[in-house]
Amino acid sequence: MARDSKVWRCGKYELKFDRPRIMGVLNVTPDSFSDGGEHLDTDAAIAHGLKMLDDGADIIDVGGESTGPGFTPVDPDTEARRVLPVVQALAKAGAVVSIDTRHVEVAKAAVRVGASIVNDVTGFTDPRMVDFVKESDCGLVVMHAGEVADVERPRTHTEVQLDTSAAAFMAQKAREAEEAARALGATGKSKRAAKAKLISGMVQPLQPQLPFDAPAPAADAEQAAPAPGASAAVAFDATDADAVSASVEDAPSSDDLAAVMARSGATAYNGSRSAQLRRFTLPDSAPIMRRVMGFLSDQARALIHAGVARERICLDPGSGFGKVANEDIVIQRELGKIASLGYPTLCAVSRKRLVGAISGVANARERDIATFGVCLGAIEQGANIVRVHNVAGFAQFLNGFWAIARPQPRRAYVALGSNEGDRLENIRTARDLIAQIPMTCVSSCSRIYESEPAYETDQDAFANAVIEIKTELAPLILLDELGKVELQLGRDRSGKAKANGPRPIDCDLLWMDNEIHGGNKLRLPHPGLGERDFVLVPLEDLMHNPARFFRYEGIDVKEPEDRVGHVVAELGTL
Repeated sequence: MARDSKVWRCGKYELKFDRPRIMGVLNVTPDSFSDGGEHLDTDAAIAHGLKMLDDGADIIDVGGESTGPGFTPVDPDTEARRVLPVVQALAKAGAVVSIDTRHVEVAKAAVRVGASIVNDVTGFTDPRMVDFVKESDCGLVVMHAGEVADVERPRTHTEVQLDTSAAAFMAQKAREAEEAARALGATGKSKRAAKAKLISGMVQPLQPQLPFDAPAPAADAEQAAPAPGASAAVAFDATDADAVSASVEDAPSSDDLAAVMARSGATAYNGSRSAQLRRFTLPDSAPIMRRVMGFLSDQARALIHAGVARERICLDPGSGFGKVANEDIVIQRELGKIASLGYPTLCAVSRKRLVGAISGVANARERDIATFGVCLGAIEQGANIVRVHNVAGFAQFLNGFWAIARPQPRRAYVALGSNEGDRLENIRTARDLIAQIPMTCVSSCSRIYESEPAYETDQDAFANAVIEIKTELAPLILLDELGKVELQLGRDRSGKAKANGPRPIDCDLLWMDNEIHGGNKLRLPHPGLGERDFVLVPLEDLMHNPARFFRYEGIDVKEPEDRVGHVVAELGTL
């Protein structure tokens, strides 16, 4: 997993998976199951999205329609009004934004204002959505949400009662053969042939595999009903649905997804699919995985045939959508099979019903710790992206696990600048302090150059250098360590100091292998990288043709005459 070669192309971004990526959930809705109404206000939603970026999210998934069991469908206009200002603001802040929608009108508008990913819970079964995405360059999340197209088709099976007595079974079948032969006036020879045929057929399975979501007999459903006074959490999870008590008939007939989720919620309540007597703790995985993987691989191939590049497609098995907890657990345990299809794989289990079933926690808001455990299991199975509500907690959890379990030194470049005090000594001391950061080493240094001040020109000239480091820290953790170096050398980071004014030291994280990040705290690559002569010139000491290298990385590198902070002299070596 630490060297996963998959790439996900999402508009102008290219996400790589040398480590798992975190997708933060941002529901701009009044009725989502765990955080409905918290971020319905546009300003609150933007602020929460920026905070998730600063907490460690790589992607922000913005949704304007709750699609939990029993949800109320939202028209595209209402959904668009909720999400578009949020998408636009986060994209402007450098975030990789995903729009969680099944409406092509909303997807088009969101991509137009900056979204890089379309996350379609109906798995791009709408031909209009396919027509749109094949003409764009956004990333796609193909999700399995149950058999949406076949939702009205009745699914039934015949209950088979098995007698554990082999003698009784043989006697019954012999009687049936005798009666059949007698009715046809068969001879003794034909009777013996009928018996032989019966015996030879006994090696076949006595009960066929049941469909993935075949309903159980009504009698079993009644037996599974909770006793009076029993805890409601045993029968269903009320926090994971907005209206689980709504009947199937209440679902709008014109909205297939709503009908699927209404059935999913009703199933979770009455136990109709999980109350059958069985010999094993979980259902057989083969039919479940055939159905889920068949849908996902078929949809991916259809998108490719329509003209969508394979590298744009990500797969999500759709935890909680048209499935009960047992089925979701089977899918999570078999996630490696979905990952083996070769597409980036998304785990989206945060706070959902299966997490409650595993942990015994009824309140969805209190399921974050169990969510982290399930996500770690998914990562071990090959999941590349995890979608979570609690980004800060999961980022801390993942950083701790990754540091020990996945040794992974990565290259990064840090710019050092000073125009107060002993400039050269400040830069050399900063280099030495950076070399003492845990899990970090300094592998190469540029020469020290003098440059004109940039942005705030009424100040002394700067001394500048760039160092190449190798680190196993996450970017935000490394940034915090660089901030400590600045404070140790007397940098004033208070609101009183000018943003580009005089300082004894400045430590800017410029670039890091395979990292893209947006937000207020950190932007990667550094937004000023392509225009700063006092950065690009020192970089020439560390790599061949940095302008070409960073242009290939998608950075707009300006020509020397158009840059700021021009280098005017060489001051020495580090």
